[in-house]
Amino acid sequence: MTEILSQDEIDALLSAISSGEVDAEDYSSVGEQKKVKIYDFRRPDKFSKDQIRTLQMMHETFARLTTTALSAQLRALVGVHVGSVDQLTYEEFIRSIPNPTTLAVINMDPLKGSSVLEIDPSITFTIIDRLFGGPGEPYKSTRELSDIELSVMEGIIVRILGNLREAWSTVIDLRPRLGNIETNPQFAQIVPPNDMVVLITLETKVGDVEGMTNLCIPYITIEPIISKLSAQYWYSSIRRGESDENRAIIQERLDQVEIPIITEVGDIELPLSDILQLSLGDVVKLGGTHIKSDMLLKVGDRKKFKCRPGRAGNRLCIQIGEAIVDIPDELLGSTRSEEEV
Repeated sequence: MTEILSQDEIDALLSAISSGEVDAEDYSSVGEQKKVKIYDFRRPDKFSKDQIRTLQMMHETFARLTTTALSAQLRALVGVHVGSVDQLTYEEFIRSIPNPTTLAVINMDPLKGSSVLEIDPSITFTIIDRLFGGPGEPYKSTRELSDIELSVMEGIIVRILGNLREAWSTVIDLRPRLGNIETNPQFAQIVPPNDMVVLITLETKVGDVEGMTNLCIPYITIEPIISKLSAQYWYSSIRRGESDENRAIIQERLDQVEIPIITEVGDIELPLSDILQLSLGDVVKLGGTHIKSDMLLKVGDRKKFKCRPGRAGNRLCIQIGEAIVDIPDELLGSTRSEEEV
């Protein structure tokens, strides 16, 4: 408890300071206030700032892919970009969305649990109107989706989930699958109300209509890969993924190249007059070739292997033997020119 000085003690202290008997710095201000951060134990932070930034970068890729996919499917100007990435309780998320709305419960294989993709009703009915041949106007009153409209939105959501898998490919081979679509938020209880979730808010614009698309992922779902949600791991995965992707593309194209393989038994030079007189049954003796000597196997126009003739069942075949180091003519030409110099 702080002691209160009397007036006489205050006067004596002031006179001592003015006379120099006491240094004023010895009496520093009491009770210096420290910065206190308010912490709510009912909703502890589960994600670090670095993890939040990584999730934002991942879903910026998801937003770009979704923009391209929806623009092509709806044949309209569509804009999707990340508005914010927040962590909150699942109850707060459920209370913040309208009723009815479009809630897609997504199975996050191979991760355990599910996530929720919520599409604002104005965006939902604009998409439906556009796909049904209309100009893309939102429904003026609030209502639930019909069976036909639900089927249409299932196709849209499945296509969006393909973009989500690609955006997460640098962290995990995610295989999101559409479970079911709900219109009442109270029926989409994927985790207890007080569990922490990460909410990725995507600002969506279809034509002139604007709305929000929310992706809610529980902490317990992505907890097994939480250590991978760092900017350093994400960037290194991107570089590694680009290298693997380029290698796979080159390999695929090389697999489609057809190259002839030719076996040379031997050769001989004959006058044209003798060649014109050749007929069925004639025997031509090849020069410099013995029946037990190796033949030459060429891949394309390059000498690659020595080989021996043989038979496999009723088929003639060759057995590949020693490899031949074939120096291209261009290199031979450059070698000769260097020796001449």
